Amino acid sequence: MDSLVKWMLGNATQADLAGGTGRTFRHHTAWCWNVAPVIERDGVIYDEVQLDGTYLADGWCLLVAIDGSSGNVIAIQWTDTEKHASWKALLERIAPPRVVVIDGGQGLLSALKDCWPEARIQRCLVHVRRNVHRQTTQNPRTDAGKALFRLASALTGIESQEQATTWLTTLNGWKAEYGHLLNAKTRATDRGAIRPAGTSAAATWWWTHARLRKGYGLLERLAKREHLFTFLEPELAQLGINRTTNKIEGGVNAPLKDLLRRHRGMPSSHQRRAADWWCYLHSPAPAPPSSLIRPKHWQPAEPVIVEQDEIPGDYGTATTAEEGLWARKGWAGRST
Repeated sequence: MDSLVKWMLGNATQADLAGGTGRTFRHHTAWCWNVAPVIERDGVIYDEVQLDGTYLADGWCLLVAIDGSSGNVIAIQWTDTEKHASWKALLERIAPPRVVVIDGGQGLLSALKDCWPEARIQRCLVHVRRNVHRQTTQNPRTDAGKALFRLASALTGIESQEQATTWLTTLNGWKAEYGHLLNAKTRATDRGAIRPAGTSAAATWWWTHARLRKGYGLLERLAKREHLFTFLEPELAQLGINRTTNKIEGGVNAPLKDLLRRHRGMPSSHQRRAADWWCYLHSPAPAPPSSLIRPKHWQPAEPVIVEQDEIPGDYGTATTAEEGLWARKGWAGRST
């Protein structure tokens, strides 16, 4: 068991670990894939929890929660997409923290409202900046676009409440100066009207400055919800709350993708199990892999039954299937 985990998470070859051939290694460790690590609920109330989803093996999405202070993985959930039911299944295994740091997503936001209504939300400022820049482009041509680009760029440099107040004042000033552009419409009958890509052929009008409207709308919405500068609030400032999800993206998502890149020849079910082991061994109190072995693990794995062609991987149907959260068939779909 320990040899298999060492091979999955390290750089040694199967032959090196077996002291013989890779075939010998695979023969002796075949039963080890039956051992499924589980991150137990710890009931700890964390000051900060970071949440993110990353797409890994064969399109499967792994939802991950980490302690924002230590970076330890405290829960994971396999799913097909980042939907409400999937996030809710993850959140229900964690005590509500004081602050949650996220990069957005409607499914996650609605799950947070259901499960952690009292937790404060800090949106990842790097993602906010990136999303606004996607609308303005890196080289905006209009004065309104240039001003909005500068506003988004300034977000990640804010370090005090005074700077945050100045930024919010500038945002209001932008709307006072350029707000008239947000409601401008172009009608299909206007002379020289050019229908934007993606606009329905039946549409009789569209927003003239749709991208500008989306960029400003995001900043205004997050400002009103008070999701931009939670890390600066007086009662939370001493906790060292992160303003980005860099810790989960660089500390979990990137190593997982690197792990699966090195083992891209493995079946997708084995890739997911490897990701499970990585997360488990980076949880707060992992036990040695060999201590998880039980007599049932020595038996051949039960055959996987796929009941619907459209269900990905090894997952079967469940009462929450319409939400993209699938019941376990074999080992796949395990919630930890």
